Amino acid sequence: MGLKTFTIDFAEVSKENSNRFDVNFIDFNKTEKHSTYSFSDFFDIQKFEKKDRSSLLDDLDEDFYYAEIGNATKQGDVIPEKLNLDNRNELVADYFKKIDKGDIQKVEIGNILLAKVRPNLKKYILIDDEKEKYFYTTAFINLKPKKLGKILYYLLRTVFYNNLMAIARQGKGYPTLKEDDLFTLRFDKKVIDSLESKQDKIVSQIEPIEKKIKELKSKIKEPQEIINKVFAREFGFDENLYNEFGKGMTAGTQIAENKKLRVFKTDFYNFSRSSILRCSTRFHNIPTRSLMNFLDKIKTLYVKDIILEPIHRGASPKYNPDGEIPVVKTGHLKNGHIEISQEEFVDYDFYNSSTRSQVKQGDILIASTGKVSLGKIDLLEEEQDLVADGHVSIVRIDDKKYSPQFFTYFFRSILGYFQIERDFTGATNQIELYANQISNFQIPDISLKEQQRIVNEIKKELDNQEEYKTKIASERNKIDEIIEKAIK
Repeated sequence: MGLKTFTIDFAEVSKENSNRFDVNFIDFNKTEKHSTYSFSDFFDIQKFEKKDRSSLLDDLDEDFYYAEIGNATKQGDVIPEKLNLDNRNELVADYFKKIDKGDIQKVEIGNILLAKVRPNLKKYILIDDEKEKYFYTTAFINLKPKKLGKILYYLLRTVFYNNLMAIARQGKGYPTLKEDDLFTLRFDKKVIDSLESKQDKIVSQIEPIEKKIKELKSKIKEPQEIINKVFAREFGFDENLYNEFGKGMTAGTQIAENKKLRVFKTDFYNFSRSSILRCSTRFHNIPTRSLMNFLDKIKTLYVKDIILEPIHRGASPKYNPDGEIPVVKTGHLKNGHIEISQEEFVDYDFYNSSTRSQVKQGDILIASTGKVSLGKIDLLEEEQDLVADGHVSIVRIDDKKYSPQFFTYFFRSILGYFQIERDFTGATNQIELYANQISNFQIPDISLKEQQRIVNEIKKELDNQEEYKTKIASERNKIDEIIEKAIK
């Protein structure tokens, strides 16, 4: 698209109360208005009524669900944080600050939530009977449709998406929405009139698809739950053990429930189980002790017994925008795949001079710095030139001795990730996992044939999960097609 140019009178700019002069907004408002409906014709903005902490807590059960923008997905789903009033820890401290200030809200069925920050990600939520149970941050704008209901929701995601982006403000590198800006939003009269006349027919077409999507979503499981279930059966432990172990500071623990405050006793001889005489409660608490005892009862190896070379971290990259080699950082490890960077590169001069940062096919990458991210683990299965930065550990396994894929799955299971949670060092966001700690982790000593059998079972179930997600995306596309066909 070529550069858009136009002229505007200063008097026109002054008609908007904040004197906006960004190009997209002014161009959008230059269009003819006689053939459009206004935002107020279709929506009321539900003003947030702040409650004091005591009245808010009256509405909360001991366990409740809370959603930030980060808990919303691009598909309009919500994966809320489960919180407990009697159990606060560092990981959920920010949530409780907002709860204590009363900055959360419940939303009526049928309402639409728009994310104020980065609305271009389409984190728009249509409230149904399930989503009505959650509390939402006030970073969402709460809209109550006056008519057309869920059809308006799908219109905002499709036909009128560009209009929504045109009125968004450019914030610190990303767009934002303000409630007052929504009143400048307009809807094409021809489109709306066409949809209104077919409303019942469109809804009758959409509802069976939504039902099918809901059925497919009910089959979706956390990959770690699948992995834990298989390992629990194979090695003889309770598959729900991860909840007893609880949520901690590292990536693997995030699917678990928040830990209750625990008081326990330990004997002095237990301190000798740590090579550096650690006194941390993470090392000596009862669930960790039980897991350590379990590993002692089965035949195990140490990671250092199966590696081709010492475990090491990558190096600080010398970035080059014209480089050809992508950089793998902590954020690119997704605990299921490596998201190859399309933005940060180094050139071949750096690649060839920094052999320690080179990543090869079959390498296992472990995020080794940072709260919540630490412990993410992924296997590079493709042949591609990559480099890892200094926050990522590179584990190079002798595949004649051990399966890299089995190793990766093992450290996504409770038997693997509890060792990461137990042995990291540091505090707050500066937690670290060092090479000597990884080298001394225990792994099951079973045959390659047995490892491959377990890998095949897990991979088959994970592939099924991806198939469900593909089907959900396909069903959602059908809804978009219904809307677009109705306005032609």
